[in-house]
Amino acid sequence: MKMDVKIKENSWVGRLAARKLGAKNVAIVFGHTIHLFNVSKEEFLCHPKWVKHELCHVKQFEKHGFYTFLFKYLWESIVRGYRNNKYEIEARQAEDD
Repeated sequence: MKMDVKIKENSWVGRLAARKLGAKNVAIVFGHTIHLFNVSKEEFLCHPKWVKHELCHVKQFEKHGFYTFLFKYLWESIVRGYRNNKYEIEARQAEDD
C-alpha cells in the first residue's frame, strides 16, 4: 500500500487537538495529512514510534474511508474513552512494528 502522506506544521487543527488533550505538542491525522502543533516536521520525523503511530491512523482512514473512520473513531472515544479507543490501542501497538 503506497501512502501519499502530507505533514502540515503549525496546523490550527493541531492547535485545537492540543488544547482539547491538554498537550504541549500534538500530531493528529485527518485522511492523508498529519497535522502538527508545536513540533517541527524535522523533530516529528526524528521520533520513529510517533511517526509509526500516526501512519497507523493514516492506514485506518484508508481502510475504513474518511467519514466512516471519523465516525467510528469518535464513537470509540465516546464509549471507551480516548486511551481505550481500539484505534488508539492499534496505533500504540504499531509503534513497535
